[in-house]
Parts: sequence; C-alpha cells; structure tokens
Amino acid sequence: MKLLRWIRNLFAALLVVGICAVAVLVWQGYSMYSKAVSETPVSRMVEEVRKKENYTPLEDLPAIYRDAVISVEDHRFYEHGGFDFLATGRALWNDIKTLSLAEGGSTITQQLAKNLYFTQEKKFTRKIAEVFLALELENKYSKEEILELYLNSIYFGNGCYTVREASLSYFGKEPSEMTDYESTLLAGIPNAPSVYDLTENPDLAMQRQRQVVEQMVKYEYLTQQEAETILA
Repeated sequence: MKLLRWIRNLFAALLVVGICAVAVLVWQGYSMYSKAVSETPVSRMVEEVRKKENYTPLEDLPAIYRDAVISVEDHRFYEHGGFDFLATGRALWNDIKTLSLAEGGSTITQQLAKNLYFTQEKKFTRKIAEVFLALELENKYSKEEILELYLNSIYFGNGCYTVREASLSYFGKEPSEMTDYESTLLAGIPNAPSVYDLTENPDLAMQRQRQVVEQMVKYEYLTQQEAETILA
C-alpha cells in the first residue's frame, strides 16, 4: 500500500510540474506575441507584404497551383481556425518519438505568422507565439487573404520571396501562365527551398513534385489519371 501511495503521489507531483511547465511556456509565448504586435501591428506587417513590387493577387494564380499548395502544406486549411489540433497532435507524437522538433505541424496561417514576425529557429516558445498570431490573422483576414499573403511571403529558393519572382525566375513567365506541370512543381519547393531549388537540384524538385501530386490525388483535387498525365 505504501508503495502504491508513493507511486500515486509521484505521478501527481509530476503532473503538477508538467502543467506548470506548460503554463510557463504558454505565458512566454504569449509575451513574445504581445511584444511583437505592440512593436509592429499585424495590419502594418500585412501592408508591407502587399506593397511588394512582385505581389500577386490570388485570382492571378492558376487554380491547380493553389490546390497543390493546400494539399501539400495544409490540407485542412479551410476547416481549422488557424491552429490544427489534429496535425499538431500527430506532429508532437512524432517529435516525442524522435526527441526532436523536426515535424512542426504548422498550418499555412502559422507559417504566415512566422514569416511576418519570427525567425525559422525551432523553439517551443516561438511556436506558441506563432499560434497566438495565427489566431489573430484568422480573426482579421479571410482564408483567401491569408493564402494570398502566404504565397507572397515564402521563400522559393534562388533568391525568390514571392510566387511571381519564382515563376519568372524558374519558368520565365507570369504565374497566371504556369502549366499544370509547372504549378505542381513550384508548389513543392517552399518545403525545403535549398534542397528543391530548381537551378541546383532539379531531380530532387521533381521527386518532391511527385509527392505533391500524390497528395492532390489523396485529397481529391486530382484523379489518378489526371495526376499521371501531369507527371508524364
């Protein structure tokens, strides 16, 4: 009985310590978020992105490109409110198994928040601040606006920070002119720009493209026949 009571007390103590540790991380993340938006409000950061010379409205992008990005980056984009509990839970479990922060489970909105305010450094505090910012973005902007801002603020490799820069650099054409093949190829690059840079590693970029197309079939943006036609 004494051993059982000791184990129960130990478990309770560890639970309290765990809750306190999480509370501290949440507070630190919220403080980081509050400091960031007090120095530069979200509306001002958004306007800075929209002022970019190569900023491209969402309606000027091929539908298949938009679908490809959502399929491979955040297939529940239109279902969550900026933070995806399912994706985060899955990523957290994988991170625990590998003892790393290799898999983040970030939504497109969280990635936009990170691009607007934070570095790429993987820390729990920054991830929590990112969630608070994502919730604010979802509260103030539509899904279409968020996706548009995201595609005009991510890195595509080869010195390109907007989808128009990437399309002009890699294909020599405006984004609206991209073919289905080019659209699915470009959609995979931001996951690891230095790895999938078309000027440096075209073979790896095409391997990534195949993953993008497979995701589009999985989430019913393409049929298997359409996928095979694109990759052919």
